[in-house]
Amino acid sequence: MVERSISPLEHWEGYHSSSMAMDSKVLLTVRSLNSPLSGVYMLAWHQKKEDVVGLKAPKREKRVRKETRSQPPVEAPYVAPKPKLTRSAPDKIVEIFDGMTLRDLSKRSGATINALQSILADLGERVESEFDSITIDLAELVGMELGVNIRRMHTGEGTVEPRPAVVTVMGHVDHGKTSLLDSLRQTSVAAKEAGGITQHIGAFVVEMQSGASLTFLDTPGHAAFSAMRARGAAVTDIVVLVVAADDGVMPQTLEAMSHAKVANVPIVVAINKCDKSGADPERVRIQLGSEGLLLEDMGGDVQVVEISALSKLGLDKLEEALLLQAEIMDLKARTDGPAQAFVVEARVDRGRGPLATTIVKSGTLVSGQYIVVGSEWGRIRSLRDTAGKVTESAKPAMPVEIEGLRGLPMAGDDVVVVDSEERARMLSQGRKKKQEKDRLRKIDENMTEEAEIGEETPERVEMPIIVKADVQGSVQAVTDALRSLNSPQVFVNVVHVGVGPISEHDIDLAQACRACIVGFNIRDPPSAITLGATQANIKILLHKVIYHLLEEMGRLIVEKAPGTAETQISGEAEVLNIFELKGRSKSKGPDIKIAGCRITDGRFSRTGTMRLLRSGDVVFEGPCSSLKREKQDADTLDKGTDCGLVIEDCDEYQVGDTIQCLEQVIRKPKFISTQSGAVRIEC
Repeated sequence: MVERSISPLEHWEGYHSSSMAMDSKVLLTVRSLNSPLSGVYMLAWHQKKEDVVGLKAPKREKRVRKETRSQPPVEAPYVAPKPKLTRSAPDKIVEIFDGMTLRDLSKRSGATINALQSILADLGERVESEFDSITIDLAELVGMELGVNIRRMHTGEGTVEPRPAVVTVMGHVDHGKTSLLDSLRQTSVAAKEAGGITQHIGAFVVEMQSGASLTFLDTPGHAAFSAMRARGAAVTDIVVLVVAADDGVMPQTLEAMSHAKVANVPIVVAINKCDKSGADPERVRIQLGSEGLLLEDMGGDVQVVEISALSKLGLDKLEEALLLQAEIMDLKARTDGPAQAFVVEARVDRGRGPLATTIVKSGTLVSGQYIVVGSEWGRIRSLRDTAGKVTESAKPAMPVEIEGLRGLPMAGDDVVVVDSEERARMLSQGRKKKQEKDRLRKIDENMTEEAEIGEETPERVEMPIIVKADVQGSVQAVTDALRSLNSPQVFVNVVHVGVGPISEHDIDLAQACRACIVGFNIRDPPSAITLGATQANIKILLHKVIYHLLEEMGRLIVEKAPGTAETQISGEAEVLNIFELKGRSKSKGPDIKIAGCRITDGRFSRTGTMRLLRSGDVVFEGPCSSLKREKQDADTLDKGTDCGLVIEDCDEYQVGDTIQCLEQVIRKPKFISTQSGAVRIEC
């Protein structure tokens, strides 16, 4: 019997035929039985068709649970993430008004009704319905607890009567603003001011010849008091822009124009000093027109009056222009109800305590009322008018001096009348807490910025300063002026400000932080304080004119600045001959080459770095190992001197080469003062 091997193809055909026969029987059986398991058999049949010899599907492996690691994980050192510079969005400002409901406050602040009711319960007030009204003081307390900024919206309901116009006098320094007020008030304020320059804001009521009254604000003329001028424009109705006819438009004139435009206040131009020989009013008109001020002569609505403050020329025309502008504006204000006022100036009096000069915008301010001024509170002990007389009440546009505050407010703060002492205390504490929170948040943001860009900015020397002045507005203005002297090398840090004379506390604080004390427009300290400052090596700078103060502070900053190291070419020399020293002993060192030179420019120093140049290209650069004149060693040699020069590790000299002497110098910053009053420090 012959055995025949079966090919894979025959094997596949036989298997396939037998498989088909068997599968057909299964199908017939399933169909005949009409079994519900037909779907299962069909699936099995399809799987069987796919089972081909030699092409078996891989078996599923059993899932084995991994064993837990016996070794502990490797401990890597913790690397703190780099702090990211996060800029907080500007805080939301919520407008509140008297009689608003909880629902209104919830919509404006974004807080829920339950949260507002919980805050009110903590304040001792129970409001059951969301439609119940609350006072404006309660709304502010709730807003401060929520951490949002509050803006009070005062109602205009009540008896409305005409009120005098508040006029602010602005312009460049020494253009005659205070002299103009002198002529209007028939007083002499300029003679009392140091150097004829107004150092702080004053408010005065001027009775015009026609019987009408105007409230004038006299603002400083120096560029350092820009913030004070801005506050004056914010509370004023009309701006008198004083321009000298012989000087024309100056930087502070443009600055005053911008303040008035931002405050949306009409301007009346007074061209002063028209009686001087070099006066040219037409040139002033052209300059103002080119700066965008639409004058009446050019088809605009800005009135122009030519005056002379000293000879009182044209003052009647200025009076008519101001009264006409006030009549066009139709100024009216509410006279009854609680007063709305703003602080113009604040100072500390030795016998009367903190005093705040305010201008009433609406309502009536009455002596004896509890008030909150900024973050300070108190009860009005007395009201005094501009003449110093005690008055019981103050009507709109009337400047008065308030006595009875517990602390010194800031110029520009609003005056809020409250019902009781308890409510005044709560508002004051809430505002102080909000201010401290904002201050800490600002410090945190500054620290984050410094951490982000700390490697890029060079280190600066800190110069701590304590500022004392006669009034609050001057304190702010001097502080702003000193901070403007900051430079990349010196950081002006105002550590403390105050109103009043220099005290022992100021000396102790200055000694603790090594600060100098700046006194502006205050009296000389007692001999005991001066002696204590001298023993503690503390500088006290007393000035009454801002120019002199900034100049002296600029000199101190320049002295304290570390300066920047720069490499400069101090001298040049030409190589005339080359000398070689050979066969030297081991104790004296190897052979050397000496360049015989003649100094053609500047001077050479033994401590300088030498640079060898050939045809303008640098061949070698290194320290000087020897500098001699004839046989004598020399530290420095001047122009025209012949010398022998050895550069360390250099033997590539050629006749005709140029050698430069490089020295490092410390370049100090420069204090720059312009005629317009602007100062800066250039590094």
